[in-house]
Amino acid sequence: MVSDAYRFVVPFLAAAAGFAYWQFPITAIILVLTAGFICFFFRNPSRAVPAGDNVIVSPADGKVVKITLIPTEGEAGGGHQISIFLSIFDVHVNRSPIDGIVQKFQYKRGKFKVAFDDQASSLNEQNIITIFGHGMQIIVKQVAGMIARRVVCWKQPGSILRRGELIGLIRFGSRVDIIVPERVKILVRVGDRVKGGSSILGECL
Repeated sequence: MVSDAYRFVVPFLAAAAGFAYWQFPITAIILVLTAGFICFFFRNPSRAVPAGDNVIVSPADGKVVKITLIPTEGEAGGGHQISIFLSIFDVHVNRSPIDGIVQKFQYKRGKFKVAFDDQASSLNEQNIITIFGHGMQIIVKQVAGMIARRVVCWKQPGSILRRGELIGLIRFGSRVDIIVPERVKILVRVGDRVKGGSSILGECL
């Protein structure tokens, strides 16, 4: 469980203890169950990270909802965009897809459309993290949704990353987009479920 959970769990448990003391058992039980769900949501399971300099792993758990080719004039000189939808039941910590260095970090204000809407990638509030490593530039977008209104990145420009390393968190249902170079061979399809840090999205040719 990541440390961000404690700011939510502790108040619920304290309130539950208070209601139990004042003999409101049903309310206390509801608060304890809520605290339990928060612990479940902020879980941080260990992952076996694949080896190989040309391997790109998923930055998030969830379902692949879109794979599209970005024109050359687009971000990072074009490439493939893979969009991953995270339901409220998925692990919500995000991981670095490659070994590299954070070149740029940008916070972009925006709307809070439902995360599975294609427009969410361009219109919603998001963090945009540009990572360079092994001769390629990759962009990871932590996209807020209708429920997820807090995107957190724990890294800054200049941070050295290892593949599969934790880089941030999105609170509640949300979306993560990853933009990779056009020369990358995509190994997933729309509808596939992936795990952050362990599922291979593609290989750089």
